[in-house]
Amino acid sequence: MADTRFFKKVGPFKLSEIAAKCECKLGEGANPDLLIQDVRSVDAAGEGDLTWAFIASVRDALKNTKASACITSEKFASFVPEGVVVLLSNDPHRSYGLAAQMFYPTVQTGGISDKANIDPTAQLGEGCRVDAGAFIGANVKLGRGCWIQANATIHEGVEMGDACIVGSNACVSHCIAQNKVYIYPGCMVGQDGFGFAMGILGPTKVPQLGRVLIGNDVEIGSNTTVDRGAMGDTVIGDGCRIDNLCQIAHNVKMGSCCILAAQAGIAGSTELGDFVVLGGQVGLAGHLKVGSATQIAAQGGLMRNTEMGEVLIGSPAIPHMDFMRQNVILKRMVKETKKGNKNE
Repeated sequence: MADTRFFKKVGPFKLSEIAAKCECKLGEGANPDLLIQDVRSVDAAGEGDLTWAFIASVRDALKNTKASACITSEKFASFVPEGVVVLLSNDPHRSYGLAAQMFYPTVQTGGISDKANIDPTAQLGEGCRVDAGAFIGANVKLGRGCWIQANATIHEGVEMGDACIVGSNACVSHCIAQNKVYIYPGCMVGQDGFGFAMGILGPTKVPQLGRVLIGNDVEIGSNTTVDRGAMGDTVIGDGCRIDNLCQIAHNVKMGSCCILAAQAGIAGSTELGDFVVLGGQVGLAGHLKVGSATQIAAQGGLMRNTEMGEVLIGSPAIPHMDFMRQNVILKRMVKETKKGNKNE
């Protein structure tokens, strides 16, 4: 089970409650009133536990699980041992996430620390928590149930909706955010973009006069930076998930539900459609238009616009199948070169 020093568990829950909440269908003959105490991995689960299986690597462990119930798909249901209740899901990973939320909900306790520095003009919604060392500037507006963690800084004029979290040592400025936005510890949102005019006398600073606009249900990882716009705004769409150590430059516009893995970087004024996925260390040149559902594999370098649904790899990034064909050709060339050298 999760370490209760850090995670507070609730429950137990009936199987029928779990199935309804987690978008599952109970297997034939299941007792809907069976009580489940906790969620655990396939190999660690025991009586009273709920486990899950949605990838092939756990198939062997699944055959020997001691769990009372298992969230899985039709594909893996036949590997669930007799006596273990099956909860069938079209998306077992999502269903497990919903189950884990049931047993380990985010619980906000505490109020306003007397060691926080809050400007008297700031407006905090009902149920907000502000930890020691946090700074909230003039005319800031926070919705209900926000949590500003230790030593976080929210600069003048920032507005955030309900249930937002600003992590320890994070800094937010020039930003308008909607509801359920989680800015992780050490993240920097709204600072100057990389804006200057280069000339014979050296670089001349160009003031960055835009904002950062963040939609609903967005997470921005630790030590990621999101620069404010130069004239227009930098925009992060609803449902985006940005990993740690990413760079979002000025005037970037991201559609809904984009996913950026760690160390991805997007240069200024590039626009992403919806459901774009960037692997780790992917780099995008500036002023591009990336079509919705584009996927770029890790360490890819994109230098052109893309159409909807392209799958790219390499630097410069090219279509996945072209990349594989090139690899096959190169291997043949190397093999033939080695063979020719031996014959000389």
